[in-house]
Amino acid sequence: MHGYADNKEAHQRRLRRIEGQIRGLQRMVDEDKYCIDVLTQISAATRALQAVSLSLLDEHLQHCVRNAITEGGAETDEKIREASDAIARLVRS
Repeated sequence: MHGYADNKEAHQRRLRRIEGQIRGLQRMVDEDKYCIDVLTQISAATRALQAVSLSLLDEHLQHCVRNAITEGGAETDEKIREASDAIARLVRS
C-alpha cells in the first residue's frame, strides 16, 4: 500500500479540480482572454499542483521512508534517495 492510500479520495478531488482549472485555461486561450488573466490562472494551477506534490511527498516520507527505516537494509538508502530526488525535482520546478 502506498503512503497516500488513506487520502486517495482527497487527492483525486484536488486533481479533478486542477483538471478543471486547466480546461478553464484552454477556454481562456480559445476566447482570447487578456494575457495577464491567463498567466494569473496558470500561477494558481501551478500552486495547486505544488500543494498536491508536497502532500504526496509528506505522505511518502511518513509511510514509505519510515517503513524502510524501520525494516533497515538497502531499501532504506533507496527510499531516502528517492525522496531526495523528488525534493530536488520539486525545487527545480
